[in-house]
Amino acid sequence: MTFAAAGGREALDVLAANRGGIHLVILDMVMPGMSGEETFLRIKELDPKIKVILSSGYSLAGEAQRIMEKGCDGFLQKPFTTAGLSQGIRKVLGGAGSDPGTGQEA
Repeated sequence: MTFAAAGGREALDVLAANRGGIHLVILDMVMPGMSGEETFLRIKELDPKIKVILSSGYSLAGEAQRIMEKGCDGFLQKPFTTAGLSQGIRKVLGGAGSDPGTGQEA
């Protein structure tokens, strides 16, 4: 199942309401109401095991680099293609050639 949230606070509400049922968050750097970094830190407080891919139109520098150093699992530079998104998700959830749901070789 896929969920969408308009901002950091809403994303945290969705995550809290579906605790244990969400395995991956694709997080934008710039969102209304809460920064990407603050949202990332709160996501990890709610569920330290959840995987997070950071997405930004900015380069992997500054705030994005700080988030990556705090344990973010992947980075997608905008604009990205569907294939690029799919590859990023596979890499974070289980590696190329594996089943993203289990991490086992397909």
